[in-house]
Amino acid sequence: MSDIAVTLKVNGRDRALHVPSDETLLETLRVRLGLTGAKRGCNQGVCGACTVLIEGQPVRGCLSLSANCDGSAVTTIEGLAKGQALAPIQKAFAEAGAVQCGFCSSGMMLAATALVAECPNATVDEIRAGLAGNLCRCSGYRKTVEAVLSVVTGGTR
Repeated sequence: MSDIAVTLKVNGRDRALHVPSDETLLETLRVRLGLTGAKRGCNQGVCGACTVLIEGQPVRGCLSLSANCDGSAVTTIEGLAKGQALAPIQKAFAEAGAVQCGFCSSGMMLAATALVAECPNATVDEIRAGLAGNLCRCSGYRKTVEAVLSVVTGGTR
């Protein structure tokens, strides 16, 4: 495979890279850029551990080729916080105790960020539907839903 030039705006910073044409966004982020928040879970797009935002929409990094993301804005969990200030969803997850082992947390938070941006008055059912593609082996999702609901209802901003 030959390398191709891609430019990504990752967490607000322009990154020019040469990547193999078959390299996934997950590999580019983790290996080339050292952003390890997105996790390799199932590597089949089922678990959501590799979820990142492309142009504000949640996508599976393990299924997205970096070449197809050329010119796109990519947000990872490392890009949610503003300096030392946690993003509202990060703060809400911490306050609600919605993290256990943490493996799924970054994908859940990014999916929730997109959901709240698209549906700022989401109901519990809409939150559950919005997070349905992100699997957690540790919890029953109750605290995760509570965390997102607290952002929606203004408990955490």
